[in-house]
Amino acid sequence: MSKIFTTISSGKFKGKKLELPSLKTTRSTKSIVKESFFNSVRYELRPLVFIEGFGGSGVMACEAFSNGVKNALAIEIDNEAFKLTQKNLNSIDNTNLKAIKGDSFKLLPDIINKSSDKILLYLDPPFDFRDGFKDIYNNLIDLISSLNKQNIYMIVFEHSSDFKFEESLATFKLIKTKKFGATTLSYFI
Repeated sequence: MSKIFTTISSGKFKGKKLELPSLKTTRSTKSIVKESFFNSVRYELRPLVFIEGFGGSGVMACEAFSNGVKNALAIEIDNEAFKLTQKNLNSIDNTNLKAIKGDSFKLLPDIINKSSDKILLYLDPPFDFRDGFKDIYNNLIDLISSLNKQNIYMIVFEHSSDFKFEESLATFKLIKTKKFGATTLSYFI
């Protein structure tokens, strides 16, 4: 089976190739979605920590680091995807980029609640139409309710366009949505 690659599209590491895991276990962020997100937040990144929940290959964490966050981490539960996440992050910086193996639902509350830095949280779970993920968005809403808002600068969800978040999510307010066909980004502060 041939390997699939993507590249970092902006910032200090623009053009750097990153390997993608099998599409059987993950769904990669489309380039147009990635570019729109970073065009929206690029100038706000410098003082932040970027956390990519459901990290897949860690591409968004790598792109965030390339664009100036002080450090980034990606959480991935799938063994094969995690190996690539770790490889991709380490190929750029093994001090300020961290791959964490585990369940984003279980790890995020502790990581965020213990942080002394402001966090941009990017959540890109498997879409709800995949087998076993019917309640993924309800589970995300429950997760957000358990987080310390003081530590979070912004939460961005990459999700199926068929799902619509409420205007308020716990203490967070929806400020923007952007649709890209089957994928939508929803921004909360």
